[in-house]
Amino acid sequence: MTRSPAIGAAVLVLGAAVLAAGATAQERPVPRDKVQSGVAFLAPDQRALQQDAFANPGMLWVERGERLWREPPGAGGRSCASCHGDAAASMKGVAARYPVFDAKAGRLLNLEGRINECRTAHQGAAPFPYESEALLSLTAYVAYQSRGMPVAVAIDGPARKHFESGEQLYYQRRGQLNLACAQCHTENWGRKLGPETISQGHPNAYPLYRLEWQTLGSLQRRFRSCLSGIRAEMLPYGSPEYLDLELYVAWRAAGLEIETPGVRR
Repeated sequence: MTRSPAIGAAVLVLGAAVLAAGATAQERPVPRDKVQSGVAFLAPDQRALQQDAFANPGMLWVERGERLWREPPGAGGRSCASCHGDAAASMKGVAARYPVFDAKAGRLLNLEGRINECRTAHQGAAPFPYESEALLSLTAYVAYQSRGMPVAVAIDGPARKHFESGEQLYYQRRGQLNLACAQCHTENWGRKLGPETISQGHPNAYPLYRLEWQTLGSLQRRFRSCLSGIRAEMLPYGSPEYLDLELYVAWRAAGLEIETPGVRR
């Protein structure tokens, strides 16, 4: 991944500032009355792009997902609609609850994981690869049915250990720049990183279209981009660590509306 010298220098400056501040996991997260979606940190034209269903490029993936919803994965197979019917009714509110701990699978599942579980268990089909056009499209279509509904994940019961692991990961410094997620998105949101304004790092618009990527991408792709930016090791897509972090950041975003497909810089 390439980065301009100006952005690289800005990251180093920010890194020095936050390291001097000595942030720890014991500090309070963003107060609930100040929680803001990432769209609040965009320029007006970018906000308008997200809100316009005809102009939002992410809607192309939603449309592809709608076709996949109706099509069986193989000859004589069962489509998503065969079990779940009209997604506008059956999937309404689903994305707002993910990630969830699935007792039958015995593990934490994000929305992508749930889709692949259904494919293997009920459709007799191979799972979609992470970041594939098909998985992004179907995930975006399902999440789109919850647009406007508040994020509300469960962190009790067996999900608790995953939440605590995600919290630890969020505050853990890593990489050559020795930075943690919290040092940007909890302690320095609203400040400038080069020409960009740092957001609070909420996941309520994913999968989303990033102008930088010129395509739709998952939350885990964003995690990997951040890790690349601080020169840290990137884990494979679908890693348990990423899933735990997804649960924690979803909890941080409680009450924010689902915006999928979002648009970001």
